[in-house]
Amino acid sequence: MSSFVDRVVLHVQAGNGGHGCVSIHREKFKPFGGPDGGNGGHGGDVVLEVDPNVHTLLDFHFHPHAKAGNGKGGQGSNRDGANGGGLTLKVPDGTVVHDSAGAVIADLIGAGTRCVLARGGRGGRGNASLATSTRKAPGFAELGETGEALDAILELKSVADVGLVGFPSAGKSSLIAALSAARPKIADYPFTTLVPNLGVVAAGDTTYTIADVPGLIPGAASGKGLGLEFLRHIERCAVLAHVVDCATLDPGRDPLSDIDAIEYELAEYGGLEDRARLVILNKMDIPEAADLADLVQDDAKARGWPVLRVSAATHQGLSTLSYTLAEAVEAHRASRPTPEPTRIVLRPTAVDDTGFEVAPDRDGSFTVTGRKPEGWVRQTNFDNEEAVGFLADRLARIGVETALAKAGAEPGCTVRIGNFEFEWEPTDPAAVAAIGPRGTDTRFDRSTRVAAAERLAARKSRRQKPEDPENEAAQQE
Repeated sequence: MSSFVDRVVLHVQAGNGGHGCVSIHREKFKPFGGPDGGNGGHGGDVVLEVDPNVHTLLDFHFHPHAKAGNGKGGQGSNRDGANGGGLTLKVPDGTVVHDSAGAVIADLIGAGTRCVLARGGRGGRGNASLATSTRKAPGFAELGETGEALDAILELKSVADVGLVGFPSAGKSSLIAALSAARPKIADYPFTTLVPNLGVVAAGDTTYTIADVPGLIPGAASGKGLGLEFLRHIERCAVLAHVVDCATLDPGRDPLSDIDAIEYELAEYGGLEDRARLVILNKMDIPEAADLADLVQDDAKARGWPVLRVSAATHQGLSTLSYTLAEAVEAHRASRPTPEPTRIVLRPTAVDDTGFEVAPDRDGSFTVTGRKPEGWVRQTNFDNEEAVGFLADRLARIGVETALAKAGAEPGCTVRIGNFEFEWEPTDPAAVAAIGPRGTDTRFDRSTRVAAAERLAARKSRRQKPEDPENEAAQQE
């Protein structure tokens, strides 16, 4: 099996947040000293980072699962739980990250570039943090949130300045070995190169990288041969160099037809039309190859591309080739726009943005979506009535109940928030009033309101009743 892997599926799981703690401080002569439950720790993140010493995705091929550490739970005496350990995965330069649907998550180029692939869950608050002036000793705590899980597709696209393309056995690997210190496998049979090879070339003050793509054949762009698997490695190249075998013994091939066949496959793959091109007529150390080059050189130049005659075996013309490639790379680098400085863009929340949405479903139920309500539901312990009441208060405070009533929800209907379903029983008077007919709701029953008004009037009359004059005179004496 080859040691070069350029596409893997990585299953990542960020750490879960730790649960908050429910605790009451107790000591001698202080049987009830108040809440002192600590907060849970946050779960660890899964991060991808470009490492220049990593050149393949082979490690992820053998270890496709990655999980960060979980946060620890809080403890009494206001002790917070430890945060979970983050996991940093080293990837090669030029790694493109896709989600399972094919959308690009990140394109990692440049040493040290980082991307948070999955965020850890937030730790739950302990009852000490939930205490308020009206809830002095909460009997509940928040649960830790679950960390994000993702199936990511990692795809490596080599970062090279020059890409060598051509038919099998055209001499691409030999050229890289002659121009740089790279030592790819070289043999006298087709498809010797099974993986892309990279070499670093220094020409004067210019240093550039050169990539050798496994041999292309007609139909490569549609999956024939090895082309489809490795055409992605020339997407980032500034210059494409056609390496033409002028000493081929195949009677159905000639240098110009080879160039046309490769150009057709590049056009079928797409996105490479703007790359600079040049033609390298190789194997000039063979007399028949030199004679053939004399016949086709003018026709090749008529395409508007530089044509160079070289021999990888005798190093003929390699110095000129190296400097010609360096000039083309420098021209490409100079044509690139200067990157603008990073700017911080502040986008304040709109005044009318409630942070959630209520949508009716076909079955008569309602679905509430939004970062806050979904997160609150995940952190609620539904075995604790006080915690459920706290959740209801929070949802009512941001207007969820009112929005449900306006959307047509009635008491007892099903409401979904995240992965949880509830039978809605409104507690906010404004929400109940928005429903319309109040039915038997005692909070809005007329007799109840009248009785409450009478009791309030009686209390006011007792406070305002004048005192007895005789008692007042006795107090003055």
